[in-house]
Amino acid sequence: RYFIKKFEDETNLRCHLLVDNSRSMSYGSRGYSKAQYATTLAATFAYFLYLQGDAVGLLTFDEQIRDYLPARHRTGHLRHLMLALEQPASGQTTNLAAPLRRIAEIVRKRGVIVLLSDFLAPIERLEADLIALTAGGHEVILFQVLDPAELAFEFGESVVFQDLETGRTIFIDPASARTEYLHKLEAHCVNLRGTCQRLGIACH
Repeated sequence: RYFIKKFEDETNLRCHLLVDNSRSMSYGSRGYSKAQYATTLAATFAYFLYLQGDAVGLLTFDEQIRDYLPARHRTGHLRHLMLALEQPASGQTTNLAAPLRRIAEIVRKRGVIVLLSDFLAPIERLEADLIALTAGGHEVILFQVLDPAELAFEFGESVVFQDLETGRTIFIDPASARTEYLHKLEAHCVNLRGTCQRLGIACH
């Protein structure tokens, strides 16, 4: 005799949130910093993923790996993740390669990798590290977090600007520097979006 067996199988998503915690993320002109915006976005993702029964993990970084929580769905895990997100941006420079290589090394099961950063760092090597993740079967999503003042550069008077990551200061007349600044920023963002497009990665 032949029998047909029926069963229900649940497929739970495994998602890792990679959050830039470098000092450039501490800038903000609207009453909140880029870091606060990015962590709020990451916390929102984590909360909804947890509610629908998915496993969510976290990796924060600057020039090195800071906190790492593996993707889990268990009592107390979401609270630990939220506490880790509350840590202020205290690192120096941004190293995009370190977190991507680390995740590629330790996460073997296919899942979703969400990277939140201002991406104000050289991205020449970014493509190779993203390829390593997509080759592993992961779905990769990028969120570029920039402040409105960085996008418009509509500062009025000449003033001394300080690089939050290097501490370098430079006196700039915004009116004369705005055109070149916007050109370079747009070229940088176009390069980032082009890299993602070639790899089939969503970039927001």
